Amino acid sequence: MRIRPISPERLVAELTERLAGTGAPGRLRVAVDGAPAAGPDELAAALVDPLRALGRPALHVRAADFLRPASVRLEYGRTNPDAYYDGWVDEPGLRREVLDPAGPDGSGRVLPSLWDTTADRASRAGYVDLPPGGVLLVSGALLLGGGLPFDVTVHLVLSPAALARRTDPAQRWTLPAFARYADEVAPASFADVVVRADDPRHPALVEAPVSP
Repeated sequence: MRIRPISPERLVAELTERLAGTGAPGRLRVAVDGAPAAGPDELAAALVDPLRALGRPALHVRAADFLRPASVRLEYGRTNPDAYYDGWVDEPGLRREVLDPAGPDGSGRVLPSLWDTTADRASRAGYVDLPPGGVLLVSGALLLGGGLPFDVTVHLVLSPAALARRTDPAQRWTLPAFARYADEVAPASFADVVVRADDPRHPALVEAPVSP
């Protein structure tokens, strides 16, 4: 394993080149996975314009806009890490409204958001057409290991110390969920792209050794 330091700008450029260069004729479904402190939403958003500049239509969807209603999500309290781990994201809704339509046999008609957590009601968003050759970027936490159909997976990993340091104090109750994720799912062991993000100013790519 080799750790290659990279600037945030170069990280975006290299990811853009990799995704734009994927030769599949259909749409590309990309997970940008990581704890909120690692900035998966920000990285996914930063990829949209560069991909479009290279002729690849791009759509960014946040998993945070596909949470379950509060009555379900908070059934065991507002700070239950096991409930956060197992049941906050409406994965069937994300699959039905986003990932399946963007898949090989899908219509390309994607719903960019399903649930407004502030109002605790359906977001009433309109559908968006993602044409063939488009890139769907789904960002959020705990996205991998549950069978969601992604074509490319990017995982932003933080050391436990960095995760604790960079997590908002009001959200530190989620830390046991991320420890469980690292232990049970181990996304850094299988994601297509792994980025160490302890310092957002100085990320690093984790690269497999080149076979002789």
